[in-house]
Amino acid sequence: MCLGIPGRIVEADDSYPRMGVIDFDGVRREVCLAYTPEAEVGDFVIVHVGFAISTVDEEEAARTLAVLNAIPDALSAELAGGDPSGRAG
Repeated sequence: MCLGIPGRIVEADDSYPRMGVIDFDGVRREVCLAYTPEAEVGDFVIVHVGFAISTVDEEEAARTLAVLNAIPDALSAELAGGDPSGRAG
C-alpha cells in the first residue's frame, strides 16, 4: 500500500535538490522538498515515496495521522521503506 503521510518539517537546507528532515509523529526521515519550495521549517507536508508533494495545515495533518494510527501497523509499515536516496532508514 502506498500512502501520502503528513509530517512536520524540522530541518531544511538549500541544497539541490532541496532536502529536509520530516517528523512523522516521532519518526524522522530525510525527504526531498523540491516539489514544495514554499514549505519552511514548522510547516506540515504530505510525503509520498520520499518526496514532499504538498503542504497541509496542522489540523488536517493531525486528522490524517489519527486515522493512520488507528490502522494497525500502517504508519510503521510505510515509514520502514527508507529514504529517497535508496539508503535504508
